[in-house]
Amino acid sequence: RPFPGCGNLVTFSQFLFIAVEGFIFEANFGRKKSAIPIRYYFIMVAMFFTVSVVNNYALSFSISMPLHMIFRSGSLIANMALGIIILKKRYSVYKYTSIALVSLGIFTCTVMSAKQVASDSSLNEEDGLQVFLWWLLGVAALTFALLMSARMGIFQETLYKQFGKHSKEALFYNHALLLPGFLLFAPNIYHHAVLFSQSELFQVPVIGLTLPIMWFYLFMNVITQYVCVRGVFILTTECTSLTVTLVVTLRKFVSLIFSIFYFHNPFTAWHWLGTVFVFVGTLMYTEVWNSLGPFLARWRKRLKEE
Repeated sequence: RPFPGCGNLVTFSQFLFIAVEGFIFEANFGRKKSAIPIRYYFIMVAMFFTVSVVNNYALSFSISMPLHMIFRSGSLIANMALGIIILKKRYSVYKYTSIALVSLGIFTCTVMSAKQVASDSSLNEEDGLQVFLWWLLGVAALTFALLMSARMGIFQETLYKQFGKHSKEALFYNHALLLPGFLLFAPNIYHHAVLFSQSELFQVPVIGLTLPIMWFYLFMNVITQYVCVRGVFILTTECTSLTVTLVVTLRKFVSLIFSIFYFHNPFTAWHWLGTVFVFVGTLMYTEVWNSLGPFLARWRKRLKEE
């Protein structure tokens, strides 16, 4: 929050950590040959890099973190739309209804955030118009990133069908091959690294180490991001896709609520309504109700037997 332009430094740190870990434990210090031809990974990482950078810069265009997170929750819509166009898929009315709910939720939150930006009393009319135009540019950037991310997901799906599922390998190459791309943002990364080093000192509990507090925050961010990515990978190998999607959806919702209270972002009743639409629509898409039905039936039967 104190350094809104530090997204490149944060992303670079996350990528570097995951790439080093994957190089040691997945690639066996470069001795293990990839199961999927490397040229496909270059295409994948180009899309992945574009999505990451665009999402980071969107925060610089008067886009609040809650709106950013809600907007990205529309990945189901984008994926379904591109699936219909590219893969010629067809879906049930139930899933189309879920798309309508998620779309309505995103539209509600977007419109209400636009009103808040445009009605900022601290800005004159000219400045308010300029900020609003920057906000529109941020929304356009989020839309582009959303569609690109969905296209990347479809590309991954076709690769896995052709070469088999190699999630951990893909995780490593998606991060390792992207590292040279951060040279384009080296001045920005270095600038924010200097700013981080100039932040107030913080003594780490237990070990007593003193370091700038922003570096401590960055370290914690990298570790939690690594745990999150590893957790999703473990879920994909141990659970059904429905369970994985539901867990990731709940994580997004919890992150949204935490962001609202921690950063003190304005969140009206309309925002809450939009969030509920997004959340319920996402659950409908995963068809969690169909899984809960048999479970509740067994639970009621057990209560009657007792």
